[in-house]
Amino acid sequence: MQARVIPCRDEAECQELGEFLADRIYEFNAKVTGYLDGMLLAGCVRSDTGEIIAGFNGHTWGGCCKLSYVWVHERYRGQGLGTLLLRTVEDEAVARGCDQVVVATHSFQAPGFYERMGYERKYVIEGRPKGHADIIYVKVLQGENGVQPFAAPGAN
Repeated sequence: MQARVIPCRDEAECQELGEFLADRIYEFNAKVTGYLDGMLLAGCVRSDTGEIIAGFNGHTWGGCCKLSYVWVHERYRGQGLGTLLLRTVEDEAVARGCDQVVVATHSFQAPGFYERMGYERKYVIEGRPKGHADIIYVKVLQGENGVQPFAAPGAN
């Protein structure tokens, strides 16, 4: 077989390929780890007219919640919506048996917000994008009575 890479030519094709690859990686990861509990996670706040003014998305898997996007419309920032979103994420993560939330933000986005919300800075990737940094935060969650909620597969 003569292998050659065929680049995607439009956004829809790239998105479709991305979803395909994410599914294949999840299948592999689930098989290797035994964690078959992967679930998407998302929620939003809408204005009185139905416009999305704040929201989040990510997923939970293997005792961890990974937030991909957290956003609040500029007009509504500073009104507690970000706090509401993160508290909702954390509550849902605990309900799903997660013991931590992981989120990345850029140095020009919301590092102070995550730190005020109890997230601990773990890693900084300088130059992503150029002139800025990508910062990875983690928050350890506590379940009922301060007990970590996650148990490994087969642990009872």
